[in-house]
Amino acid sequence: DVITAAQLRAARALLGIDQRRLAALSGLSLPTIQRMEASEVVIRGNVDSLTKLIAALESAGIEMIVAGASSGSGGRGVRLRAAAGDLFRLGEDLERAIAARRLA
Repeated sequence: DVITAAQLRAARALLGIDQRRLAALSGLSLPTIQRMEASEVVIRGNVDSLTKLIAALESAGIEMIVAGASSGSGGRGVRLRAAAGDLFRLGEDLERAIAARRLA
């Protein structure tokens, strides 16, 4: 199934990251992420870019909920996998601590 622009924005919000951070995590350019989020409904992009994007989101702890999958209303969505999301946030905290030490 495909990912929608709304799912992409929601996934970023759940992770607490900006477009620049998502670009770095996925190996895509910032303009590519911006273009994907500006899509009307279904994200426009080539298969390789979409694969990288979804892999980055999933490795950060996002679970895609496709239409008809088990969710409250049966619609599309995203959710954090509890353990993976916690690990992602822990990694973010560690990165910030390392960067702060370098600046000190």
